[in-house]
Amino acid sequence: MSNPQFWAVVPAAGVGERMQADKPKQYLLLNGQTVIEHTLQRLAAHPDIAGIIVAISPNDDWWPSISVSLDCPLHVVEGGAHRADSVLNGLMILSEYLDDDPWVLVHDAARPCLRVTDIDKMLTSLSEHDVGGILGVLVNDTVKRTNLNNEIMESVDRRNLWRAATPQMFRLRQLKQGLETAFSQQMTVTDEASAIELMGLSPMMVEGHSDNIKITVPEDLALASWFLQQQGEA
Repeated sequence: MSNPQFWAVVPAAGVGERMQADKPKQYLLLNGQTVIEHTLQRLAAHPDIAGIIVAISPNDDWWPSISVSLDCPLHVVEGGAHRADSVLNGLMILSEYLDDDPWVLVHDAARPCLRVTDIDKMLTSLSEHDVGGILGVLVNDTVKRTNLNNEIMESVDRRNLWRAATPQMFRLRQLKQGLETAFSQQMTVTDEASAIELMGLSPMMVEGHSDNIKITVPEDLALASWFLQQQGEA
């Protein structure tokens, strides 16, 4: 491996139970390709992404059938039981081969509609930032807080509230340290920013497009198909 400035890590070891499909959601067909093929192509399309690490479950029977042509190197590592395990495995491989401390963009395998312009915005906004940050969308809906009986207790002020998305971009060594610290403290982290926050640091939010959806339930597949067509990738 070379010594790049930006790498991408894609955790893709999940099973996606809520899709109720016969295979993990990243292997479902979307406009003629699998979801993960779209995702990897979007990342590789940015000229500053030097390479991609994808974390695959050791029991994955579908990945070998994927034949995706990318504009950058693609390396496969073994995924873990949880997202954070897969990401850390990818970071460990990178740290073994790279002498410097590149930026790493962690992106969900099930977000195939990521715009290259949003990647560009992240790199421009965060390259000189002390911590890094994540792509997200401001909350524009009215937000309610309920009790255990789903009765509304209050309306939540939505100012400065964001829906976190990916990519999430941090320095290799700092993110690796953050995830290792979370594991040692038996803290559950649902995204990379949470691990960074546990270290007392404040990642930056970068506003992206709302069509960067995560495919989670069956109806998301049709929505993603429409978004890709609107973006000119039928």
